[in-house]
Amino acid sequence: MKPAVELPTRALPEIPRKRYFAIGEVSDLCAVKPHVLRYWEQEFPQLRPVKRRGNRRYYQIDDVLMVRRIRSLLYEEGFTIGGARQKLKDLARLEHASDPRLAAATASPPPSTASARQKELQAIRLELEALLRRWPA
Repeated sequence: MKPAVELPTRALPEIPRKRYFAIGEVSDLCAVKPHVLRYWEQEFPQLRPVKRRGNRRYYQIDDVLMVRRIRSLLYEEGFTIGGARQKLKDLARLEHASDPRLAAATASPPPSTASARQKELQAIRLELEALLRRWPA
């Protein structure tokens, strides 16, 4: 029996600091063809680029990172589409549950007093700060 042939993995280029990326740019940054990106948009609810006039897609940095994560799950870790979808869902749930500030922000009942509103705003602020820390420098 022949040994499995390993495909060469090329290093993905660094993601430039821009607000929006066209589908061709994302294709180059993630080593995935544009038609595959369009297919993944249908299969993964986490991947939703902004659509502008003429139905043109504009990906943001989080979308590019998600494409890279999906690519890794499918091509490098050998997941099926359904398995990768479930893995991403589980990872999001774990990430959400492991951050007490995020859990507190979403689990709290609607505020009925001014102090409860103050606490909710503080939780939102902490969540936004956590997101800013994840943004590449």
